[in-house]
Amino acid sequence: MSQSPAMRTGADRLRYTVTFEIALMLLLVPAGAAFFDKGWADIGALGLILSIKAMLINLVYNWVFDHIDARANRISSDRSTVGRILHAVGFELSLVITSLPIYVWWLNLTLLEALLTDLVVTSFVVVYTYLFTLGYDRLFPVVAQPVRVKADQLELS
Repeated sequence: MSQSPAMRTGADRLRYTVTFEIALMLLLVPAGAAFFDKGWADIGALGLILSIKAMLINLVYNWVFDHIDARANRISSDRSTVGRILHAVGFELSLVITSLPIYVWWLNLTLLEALLTDLVVTSFVVVYTYLFTLGYDRLFPVVAQPVRVKADQLELS
């Protein structure tokens, strides 16, 4: 009898995403305001736009990644180090592609300046993603549901 591995619920994915973004904003907004010599409100608004975009991508990305794990008969919270690195890097690559136009427009940067800015932020966020997800999985592990066996499926020895 084969049973699919347990997966995170939609509510759990939402909790992960919102917590992830709030903690990240608390770290990046003050740093961005200081670096670009702009007000916290201006950088905070940019951060909010990027955060909402990232949350939407995060929900879809993690749903897809969890299904890839399930098809490979793995539980997402038990990912290997390599799996966690692939998860974090893939997520950040999807964000870079969608963030460049926003950086160019909002901060009035050239494409190269926006790319360099995004690479610095992304480098930080890759490490943050790995550590946050590891901590989250330890605080909120995916719990496998007990296997239910019907009486006609019992094997007696």
